Amino acid sequence: MLKTKNRPIFLPAFINPLEEKDKTVRKKQFALPKLDLLQPLRQSLDTFEIQNRKLARFIAKLIPAQCPFERDIMLFGRTIGHIPPMCKLNPLYNELVYLRFRALCYLVDQCGEDIQSYC
Repeated sequence: MLKTKNRPIFLPAFINPLEEKDKTVRKKQFALPKLDLLQPLRQSLDTFEIQNRKLARFIAKLIPAQCPFERDIMLFGRTIGHIPPMCKLNPLYNELVYLRFRALCYLVDQCGEDIQSYC
């Protein structure tokens, strides 16, 4: 601690933030660029336009509304185990769900169909 005319100055308050900033700069310099091999596929799924009634129906039927792998294991009427949904482990899960949503929206807005059978 240093004393000036009438106020004490605590040096660690001024020195430590500089050291922390230097550490983050060093980490950024040596960090490897992240390589996402699925980015082109994600981008193509996001930009895919649905312009056909048959295609929209096919997509809505192909992509399930909820995970088909989630199960309760029952024995004699009692639940003894649960298999969690594994769909969220799919790296393209969000894009596929959004594609299904766009297909259902196309069927409702453009074609005027009832989509209750797809849910």
